[in-house]
Amino acid sequence: MSLTSKRLRALLITSLALLIAGCAEKFPAADYQSLGDKYNVVIERDIRGVPHVIGERDVDAAFGFAYAQAEDNWELVYDTIDFYRGTAAKTKGPDSAITDFLIKWLGIWEHIDAHYSTELSPEIRAYIEAYADGLNYYAAMNPERAVSELPVTGKDIVAGYMFRHILFYGFDGVLKEVLSSERQQPISTANGVIYNGLPVGSNATAISPANSTDGATRLAINSHQPTTGPVAWYEAHIQSGEGLNVMGGLFPGSATIGVGFNENIAWGATVNKPDLVDVYVLDIDPEDPLRYRMDGEWHDLEATTLEVEVKLWGFLPWTVSELGLRSAHGPALQTDHGTYAIRYAGMGKMGQVEQWLAMNKAQNLEQWRDALRLHSFASFNLVYADRDSNIMFVHNSLTPVRVAGYDWTQYLPGDDSSLIWQDYMPFDQLPQVINPESGFVHSANQSPFFITAEGSNPKIADYRPEDGFPTRMTNRAVRGLEMFAELSPISEAEFSQIKHDKKYSPNSRAVRFLQGAINLPLADSAEQQYLDAQAVIRDWDLSTDIENRGAAMSTCVIGAEWLAEQKGKPTPDVAEAFYNCADKLMTVTGRIDPLWGNVNRHVRGDLNLPVGGGPDTLRAIYALGMEEDGYQTNIAGDGLYYFVSWDAQGVQKIRGVHQFGAATLDTESPHYADQTEDYAAEILHDPLFDPELRKDKIARRYKPGE
Repeated sequence: MSLTSKRLRALLITSLALLIAGCAEKFPAADYQSLGDKYNVVIERDIRGVPHVIGERDVDAAFGFAYAQAEDNWELVYDTIDFYRGTAAKTKGPDSAITDFLIKWLGIWEHIDAHYSTELSPEIRAYIEAYADGLNYYAAMNPERAVSELPVTGKDIVAGYMFRHILFYGFDGVLKEVLSSERQQPISTANGVIYNGLPVGSNATAISPANSTDGATRLAINSHQPTTGPVAWYEAHIQSGEGLNVMGGLFPGSATIGVGFNENIAWGATVNKPDLVDVYVLDIDPEDPLRYRMDGEWHDLEATTLEVEVKLWGFLPWTVSELGLRSAHGPALQTDHGTYAIRYAGMGKMGQVEQWLAMNKAQNLEQWRDALRLHSFASFNLVYADRDSNIMFVHNSLTPVRVAGYDWTQYLPGDDSSLIWQDYMPFDQLPQVINPESGFVHSANQSPFFITAEGSNPKIADYRPEDGFPTRMTNRAVRGLEMFAELSPISEAEFSQIKHDKKYSPNSRAVRFLQGAINLPLADSAEQQYLDAQAVIRDWDLSTDIENRGAAMSTCVIGAEWLAEQKGKPTPDVAEAFYNCADKLMTVTGRIDPLWGNVNRHVRGDLNLPVGGGPDTLRAIYALGMEEDGYQTNIAGDGLYYFVSWDAQGVQKIRGVHQFGAATLDTESPHYADQTEDYAAEILHDPLFDPELRKDKIARRYKPGE
């Protein structure tokens, strides 16, 4: 090697070393180690490791709340920071670039930077920033775990709330559709409408004294999420001397409780997917791709350069520039088959934390409804119950007030400004029921017009097709409504029976699809395994208990239809599903009719347990993996869930269970899997919300940093 080559090589190595060193900025831990002196809070860890955070003020509680979450979920929390900032590709590589582009394209941070100090009250900002302080303080006290994404700011927390909520109602699905290789929908004309909705999992059920055998008010909180990861349920309790005292489930990195209870009220949430995203086809000037026609005049598309920093080869940074477009309708995209603008519910709204906190602090029905009237959530059904014997259901959504006559499930012409909606349906006009005569509400991601007994439902005739409310029914909805009709009035044991029911309704869409497998014209000469498989399905009692021998084959076929529907794809060919399932079962288990408990498993660490339930049953278990290891592993559905009740004298009773345990990531913790067996066996326990019940069951009491 020549001297010049050696010098060049040394220069390159030195340059890269300096580049790497420059990229790896250190978190200034010493600057944040005094934060603990600002806040007065203690954390009580109970015998199951669940944190009960008790602060003097709301901001003290928020600080301790974040610190406790960081102890149990640090990797999950910091891993989402750059995701919500739109800088994930800088640390995680090219696969994250599309998400970074999406964050920037939607203009989330432009809105936060412009309006954070004006749209959020000083009190809410103080709460959010105290929460961010708790995360930074944890990193400061554990500098070996600090990462370059730190420090966390209040704006980061707001960005997380803003971005998460649009994914729940299916915004990403519409975006993928627009980015397909060809146009996926026709452009609507004013000639009629069809409904289109695709809810996914979650249950929430409430009964009032009018439908309970003992005069109690009851609520089942059962929102379905993945069993692990950033949107798996984490359990916590947060309390302050300023009226905050709430316990329940949340996603790591959230400053509020998502589903849960306080002394006087309780609520559950289920995903709803009304039509909240509209796509406009822009009429582009053939002489200028950055001009579009609207109301007979040409308008300029607002164009900005969106820079996405990408990490290459493990360390080398690279900046990719993309053009960000925006029309009067909203953010726009140019594709090979047209230029599209997208308008979606919740654009620019950043008050989610304020509404969740108001819900957490509400003490009665009117305070709860006032919190909901803040109307910052784009979606979510909510089911409520309280000490005063009230129950309520609301199909909450930011439903656009749209021009009548167009099919808003199709694409809209972008040249008519009257189609650019500006307002939302007021909260009090949304489909909702308060204290129905039936004495129950049952939300399982179905149409909001079929959530209780006939005569007590919201009336579909009161709404327009343009409102986009879903009309689809799930098995969980149909089966639950059938059980209420059969069992009412409901005892405490029957209420639990409904929640843990493992059957499919003969009137469900799932069973109608399965009937196609029963009706397949198999010849007598068909392979024996197919004849046996058809007989197993035909004789199946529609149950998914662990001793059942028809569930493996039958739910496999049902699952093909369920997965297609969840992805918005056409109904699959039932014959193909039937043959695939029979072949797979014979290959991995050696028989067509294995015990369901041998196939359907709940796995955590060294525990591998049979679990009853299946896809779209009230005991919701969604499992994958049978091709690899001979059984399928529960990955979503029932996670953290509770029963909350008040008896006729107003005495509160709470029972619940988590799918694994409070230590979500620490495999060495005794709480990594200490609730796994109870979950599989459907054994619930007191979550120790009451301080009198908790005082003898506190494993550790400490201040953050100790």
